[in-house]
Amino acid sequence: MSESTEHPLLQCSGLTFSRVNRLLLDRISLEINPGEVVALLGPNGAGKSTLMRLLLGLEDASAGEVLVDGKPLQDYNRRDLATRVAYVPQSHVSPFPYSVRQVVALGRLCSTGLLGAMRPKDHLVIDEQLQRLQIFHLAERPYTEISGGERQLVLLARALAQEATLLLLDEPASALDFGHQARLLMKLKQLSEEGLAVVMTTHHPHHARMIADRALLLRDGQLLDQGKPQEVLNRSTMRALYGISELELDTFAAAGWEL
Repeated sequence: MSESTEHPLLQCSGLTFSRVNRLLLDRISLEINPGEVVALLGPNGAGKSTLMRLLLGLEDASAGEVLVDGKPLQDYNRRDLATRVAYVPQSHVSPFPYSVRQVVALGRLCSTGLLGAMRPKDHLVIDEQLQRLQIFHLAERPYTEISGGERQLVLLARALAQEATLLLLDEPASALDFGHQARLLMKLKQLSEEGLAVVMTTHHPHHARMIADRALLLRDGQLLDQGKPQEVLNRSTMRALYGISELELDTFAAAGWEL
């Protein structure tokens, strides 16, 4: 993990969010630093997606603050924020048969603007990201005709084309087979070693153990614990986080999924 700068890439303090008199996030505080992979774990409804939306500026917090590069999130316009924070959704199927290259090119809109012409640098960045993720051979293929694992790499390439320093990913490996999961996770780890910060939600504690520097455990809108995955992802926290029994944990352990 690379050394941190004077301030974190992203910092939250006392982040709280309510909707229709229901508290969805309760005083969340965290920091994300360059070169760090952070895994966000928790059951369905824990507040993971809500937290992502707040970090992306798609929702306004009821209380608390989000800082990006030391500057309040609300002080950024959408284009400037996109050069710092990029988002990779859980899944995406285009209604139109865009080519893979065209999908990745959408990541350059923060540079060119909606109606701006592509410049030589933009084409270079697109080619670099296609090569970086080893999907250059798919460049002219219709995005709608490639596999789910390949589409996830294309979405990652689109995010990287923004040249942001922080990547937010919503369950990036959830719909992938075992091989594509492993390849995607290794790509994310490599990106962090190049200095990018990676935050991903996941339902798989072993994914966090594989590549994360830190795990954040969220339940009922509250941060239960955070720390190195090997330390905080234990039997006690799994019971508290997911409400599972010792017998259920023993069943997983018997299958080789030891905690």
